[in-house]
Amino acid sequence: MKTFLRSTLAASFLLASALPVFADARTEAYVQTNASEVLKSLNNPKLTAAERTAAFSTYMDKFTNLDAVSNFVIGKYSRRFTEAELTRYRAAFRTYALAVYEYELDAYRGEAVVVKNSVDRSETDSIVNTVIKRQDGTDMDVRWRVQGKEGSYKVVDVALNLDGNLIWMAIEQRAQFIALLDTNNGSADALIRKIASMTSDLKSKTRS
Repeated sequence: MKTFLRSTLAASFLLASALPVFADARTEAYVQTNASEVLKSLNNPKLTAAERTAAFSTYMDKFTNLDAVSNFVIGKYSRRFTEAELTRYRAAFRTYALAVYEYELDAYRGEAVVVKNSVDRSETDSIVNTVIKRQDGTDMDVRWRVQGKEGSYKVVDVALNLDGNLIWMAIEQRAQFIALLDTNNGSADALIRKIASMTSDLKSKTRS
């Protein structure tokens, strides 16, 4: 795990160092508005657990491009799966990804999302750096990778603070999923079973 984290952090550092440094107010505004809505769905005390999950999932479906993320995390295998396998895999991945984001972002409950700055990788690819302000003073850094043009922006990855390290979620999932596929002859069924097991384990966890 430590080796993986070091590799991920090194890759993130190289990515960041290669980025041109200039801000994009449109993607910043997009993240400001939508990230705030996502956090509100976790903060609403009037919602039951089921209602909160439903509201959170609705916002994340609008905010993120889960089909693009699902293709990214299996790399070359997105072109090797049959259409039927892709359909089943994407359904399993969507359920898992939403559960991961809800569980991890639940630790980031706060009063406000504040955009610090952003960096454009290209005309259609930006990293937006934010801070989630919390009442206890432990502000949390979150980075959002946004792709698309104005009117069609979507988040394709989120970097969260996990065990003291800022980790890109899709990059972490890609390493896990491709390793599993490589050792199972590219079996979509093996991956879907693993994803279902991971989803079940995650949903059984609760945060204090």
